[in-house]
Amino acid sequence: SAVDVVLERCAGIDVGKDEVVACVRTPGSGRRGRRKETRTFRSFLGDLESMAEWFTGEGVTEVAMEATGSYWKPVWHVLEDRGFDLKLVNAHHVKILPGRKSDVLDAEWIAELLEHGLLRGSFVPPPVIRELRDLTRYRKRLVQTHTQEAQRVQKTLEDAGIKLDSVASDVLGVSGRAMLRALIAGERDPEVLAEMAKGTLRKKIPDLQQALRGRFSQHHGLLIAMSLDHIDHLEATMARLDAQIDAMFAANVNEAGVPFQRARDHLDTIPGVAKRAAEAILAEIGVDMSRFPTAGHLASWAGVAPGNNITGGKRGSGRTTKGDVWLRDILNQCAWAAARTRDTYLSAQFWRLARRIGKKKAAMAVAHSILVICWHLITNDTDYDDLGGDYFTRRNDPDRHRDRLIEQLHGLGYRVTLDRAA
Repeated sequence: SAVDVVLERCAGIDVGKDEVVACVRTPGSGRRGRRKETRTFRSFLGDLESMAEWFTGEGVTEVAMEATGSYWKPVWHVLEDRGFDLKLVNAHHVKILPGRKSDVLDAEWIAELLEHGLLRGSFVPPPVIRELRDLTRYRKRLVQTHTQEAQRVQKTLEDAGIKLDSVASDVLGVSGRAMLRALIAGERDPEVLAEMAKGTLRKKIPDLQQALRGRFSQHHGLLIAMSLDHIDHLEATMARLDAQIDAMFAANVNEAGVPFQRARDHLDTIPGVAKRAAEAILAEIGVDMSRFPTAGHLASWAGVAPGNNITGGKRGSGRTTKGDVWLRDILNQCAWAAARTRDTYLSAQFWRLARRIGKKKAAMAVAHSILVICWHLITNDTDYDDLGGDYFTRRNDPDRHRDRLIEQLHGLGYRVTLDRAA
């Protein structure tokens, strides 16, 4: 090949569900430049260990494989334990490189690209962060299921003519659950049910008596009873997950010796980012920022940075890439929460942009800012120091801002006299 060989001994793997195809490329004998050998292994642990031993016998130093669903994970774990330098590559990046022949196996093509140094590995976090990812992602799925089940309860109550959600803000609160359990047990008297209200909800007893008068039948009771049992089970499972996540954050430190718990507490100081959101963010990006040279690298990897697409002086689409969809989602939620905070920089940024580009794009811009802040807080081991809600007014010309406000009042028909405060 005209391209220089960067790696003398390397391997490429095409990963499938039931089998993996591996190709090893090593220096050839005599006048032959390179030698390749391709073998197929089943995806059982014993066969994967045999493949690892073959790699070791051939003196392989680096191995690349495509990110195929979750099938790459057992292969990665076996090779990681053997100390190989591993690269997990994006399938799209492999396919767009020119020169591929139709009769070349995927494994052979990956091995050839790897030996010429043409592959860039994806970020694969260390084992403890991977475990945290599994826990936080599972928790998110359970929260979504919990929400669906709560909506199912609302739907059943609507069918029964019970308008509890029109009076009580939380149907599944202490008062709401007591009323639902009583309905399931056969109680139908609205006055008796309304008396089960606790706390501030007791002020609404007359409205509750009206809301709890309906056509609740045994059929509705059966459906809601099953939903409540499912909700109780989900809440118990989420509590177990939360306890395990807390234990892992308390027990681990990063490469610099900084406890995971401290990194989480730093992120918790950002407006819109609560404890559980901070855990989800750290489970996706890790607690060691040396993998990302700058905050811009992290934002680009996460898919919250504007697209860089300028050709011939013309700017193309600036859409964000897909990136880490789990991280994008949690950052977006944090951005909307930050937009609702008072007198903060992030809130000011959101509403300043929303007027011009719309709320959804503004939320993505704030998500980008939150991730950049996360990078700096973890890198510098420090808490967040807010710039204030008036940052943009102070940064720009205050006189221009004053004149614009006066002009708006004049437009509304007011005569304005300014008197500077002491």
